[in-house]
Amino acid sequence: MNNLIRADSYLTLHYRIVLASGPAEGEVFIDTFDGRPATLQMGSGQWSPDMEAALVGHGEGERLSVTLPPTAAYGQRNPELVQRVSRAMLSEHAGEDAAFDPGDMVEFAAPNGGRYSGILKEINDEWALFDFNHPLAGNALTLDVAILGVL
Repeated sequence: MNNLIRADSYLTLHYRIVLASGPAEGEVFIDTFDGRPATLQMGSGQWSPDMEAALVGHGEGERLSVTLPPTAAYGQRNPELVQRVSRAMLSEHAGEDAAFDPGDMVEFAAPNGGRYSGILKEINDEWALFDFNHPLAGNALTLDVAILGVL
């Protein structure tokens, strides 16, 4: 009997995440099938709870494919997470001579000592507009998985 995935399992797997909705529908976000397998510690926050729940009960050697709505993947886009940051604050976090272009992902220090990142959307002499939503927020996702090992 092969090991079945539990909510606290440690997995070795191949996976592919494909956008299943939105303007980039059909675009592959990540694909490990043509390279080294990935590892996943269930329950650690690496994947959304619903993405992990789709794996529970499956075992080594299984392949599965599931399409999740945005609410079960990385949530809906939150317009409140698109925010302007002053150029002074940006310089304070990134350094005076740092150069940025729209599309860049910029990391900030959070007040609690953690880190968070946002995608630069616009920049001018006074402010920069960042989108702090997860890059996959608002998209349905198709998750293809091949389970190689379960601990």
